[in-house]
Amino acid sequence: MRIDKVYTRLGDAGMTSLVGGERVPKQSQKIESYGTVDELQAVLGLLRAALAESPEEKAVSAATTRLLHAIQNDLFDLGSVLATPPAEYGRIRKHITAERVRFLEETMDGWLPALPRLHSFILSGGGRFSALAQVARTVCRRAEREVLRLAEVEAVPAELLAYLNRLSDLLFVLGRHLAQVFHEEEPLWETPLSP
Repeated sequence: MRIDKVYTRLGDAGMTSLVGGERVPKQSQKIESYGTVDELQAVLGLLRAALAESPEEKAVSAATTRLLHAIQNDLFDLGSVLATPPAEYGRIRKHITAERVRFLEETMDGWLPALPRLHSFILSGGGRFSALAQVARTVCRRAEREVLRLAEVEAVPAELLAYLNRLSDLLFVLGRHLAQVFHEEEPLWETPLSP
């Protein structure tokens, strides 16, 4: 792919092109879906940049930045499917597969045994890295909801929904993993007592 010019003026009237050339309104559910996936990719970039700048726990930071970079690539692949009309799916070079969903599961399975058991919900804000992971988790859940809305009006490969569902789980566990590694607090939701 070569991008010679950033602006085209073709979207000034509120329309944009899908893969294959079809023009759709920028506020369509299709655009909302892959736009939210792109937002998630950008939030993961914030976490990756923060980890890369951290002087401590270099091995964990390097491994996590590699993981996040791989997930960002997956999200671009996922977004390219969403940006394509179902009739044009044959043009897509790289699809999200069940293997990528398993990769997320196996990554989580590697972290879970070392984490303390939870007895309440975690509130975000115990530390910079875990908080960024939790923000990414919430954007991922929104992306999943947007793709589910799209699936109500057109065919969406099941692997895309499975990937987003599993990714939000991974981001929750990643937040806990980073809290442990970087000695960040995990503030818990405390149910108010009745008077």
